This record gives sequence, structure tokens and C-alpha cells, in this order.
Amino acid sequence: MSTYVSDAPNAGGSAGAGAPRQPRGRGRRSSPWTWRWGDRLVLVCAWTAGLALCAIAAAIVIYMGYRGIQYLRPGLIFSRPSVSTSQAGSGGFLDPVLGTLLLTLIGVVLALPLSIACAVWIAEYGRPSWLGRMVESSIEIVAGTPDIVIALFGLAIFQLGVLGPLSFRSEGGGVYGRSFIAAGAMMSLLALPPIYVASRDGLLAVPAHMREAAFALGKTRIATIRRVLLPAVRSNIATGVTLGVSRIIGSTAIVLLLLGGLRFDTQGGIPGLNVLKGTGSALTSYVYENSPAGEGAAPQKAYAAAFLLLLFVLALNVMVDRIGRAQANYAAAGAVV
Repeated sequence: MSTYVSDAPNAGGSAGAGAPRQPRGRGRRSSPWTWRWGDRLVLVCAWTAGLALCAIAAAIVIYMGYRGIQYLRPGLIFSRPSVSTSQAGSGGFLDPVLGTLLLTLIGVVLALPLSIACAVWIAEYGRPSWLGRMVESSIEIVAGTPDIVIALFGLAIFQLGVLGPLSFRSEGGGVYGRSFIAAGAMMSLLALPPIYVASRDGLLAVPAHMREAAFALGKTRIATIRRVLLPAVRSNIATGVTLGVSRIIGSTAIVLLLLGGLRFDTQGGIPGLNVLKGTGSALTSYVYENSPAGEGAAPQKAYAAAFLLLLFVLALNVMVDRIGRAQANYAAAGAVV
């Protein structure tokens, strides 16, 4: 007759025969006071770094909130800026707000299909492998390129005669290379990496049985991608778009080089297209020009515009957090099922 030996701890709390004994004061629930000095130092450094980052973030939000609420008025949001040597005559920042929204729209519209197409190809095809590695390396290079370099590249490209119809022209016919189209196209390069990474990671995380079930029902690969995989990673795509938008609205160099104006200056007579081919500004360039270090001579309005920009960024962070929580709950529910 065989004898059953349990590996569970006995009533006295001692470990089973097959479990190693933990030294007293060690383990997951041990007190830091029982740790070695090196481990305690690492713990203190980790806590210090985390609390310091929280303090810095709180200081930025509190300071900009105090200065912004102090100077922000509804009239500033709905009045256009104007050139003036006094703060009282410089108007509001309606054009920069609309310019920020327009640049965001152009950048996302251009980056979204390109980044999703690249993510689908890398995750589902990726052949030949050397081309896939080249595509991923190119996206990483774009992600690490400074904004000012991208702005200079865009200025050089859109000054070419063949792209002259897409940018602002002088009365003599010279191509400036500046327009909302040019700035939005370069902004799309900022939004492309986060959308691509979020979409690719989402596709790679989709369980294989979803693909196999679709193939078993007679679906082709492209139909499976379109009807099964892309709907399954909508939260990932939304997260990537939100992160891309945050990069767009936070860029200053591209706005300064490829727009370089204060108010909307249209080009041509076709409604809508005349605005896209014209120049203008965004909230980041408005803050820069009117800050105490700039030449706009309106520092109070710069603080108000910076506070409005900070509200946009905080709203985007809340959206990313909500999307991430919803995705985690969805994944947990799928795992339970």
C-alpha cells in the first residue's frame, strides 16, 4: 500500500519536506529593517526618485495653474492675436488654438493609416525579414530624430518647385515652403512611431486561436485582419493616437519653421484649401513668442495660453489612462473566459 505525503505546510507552520526553508526575516513580507544596507539604500533611492518626480510634476501643474487661472479670460480664447508693443493691444489666442487643432487633425489623418498599415504588415507578414527590420529601424530613427531636424527637412522638401502648390508663395512667385500642409506632414512623423508601436504590440498580443478560428470559417488573411484583428486592437490604436496627439501639440520647432506666423494668412481663393496652404501659429509658438524670453511683450497671455495647453496635455493623459484600464479589464475578462 502506497503512502501519500503532502507538500503543504503542516499545522505548526513549518514547510513541507520538499519546500526549502526561508531564513527568518527574509522573503516577500520581510521588513526592510532586516535587509542588508545595500538593499535599504536602493529602496531609499527608489522612493526618493519617485517622490521627486511627483513633486516636480505637482510643482509644474500648481504653478502653471496658478498663473494661468490668474490671467486666463474667456475673451482671450475667442479673440484673434494682433501685433502690438503693449500687452493690452495684442489680442487673444484664437488663431493659435485653431492652428493647434488643425495641425493635430492633419498629422493624425496622415499618420494613422500609414502607421497601422506598417504595423499590420510587420505583425502579420514581415517578409522578407530584412525589409521588416529595415522598416522598424526607420521608424525608430524617425522617433529619435529631434523636432528641429524634422522641421529643417520639411522646409527643404516643401521649398522644391514640384511641391510649390502645397506651400505659401510670395507675390513674386517664390516658394517659402511654409504652410499648414507642410507643418502637418512633418507633425505626422512625430505621431507615427507611437501609433505604430501601440498597433504592432496589440496585434502581436492577439491570441493565435482567433486567427485560427477565422481561417477555419473560410476567411482569407486580409479579411481576418480587417474583421477580426483590427477590431480587437482598437484600444491599442486609440492609445497610440492619443500619445501621437500629445507629441503634436507639444512640438514647437516645426511650428516656428514651417508656419512662422501669428494670425492666419491664407493663400489662394478656394475655401478650406486657402487655409491649408497659408500660414499661422499654434499654442506652443504663441507661448514662446509671448513668454518673458520672447519678443511678443505679453507674458501674462503666455501664461494663460500655457495653462490651456497644459489642460490639453492633462486631458490626453487621462484618456490614455482610461484606455489602458479599459484594455486591461478587457484582457482580464478574456483570460477568465
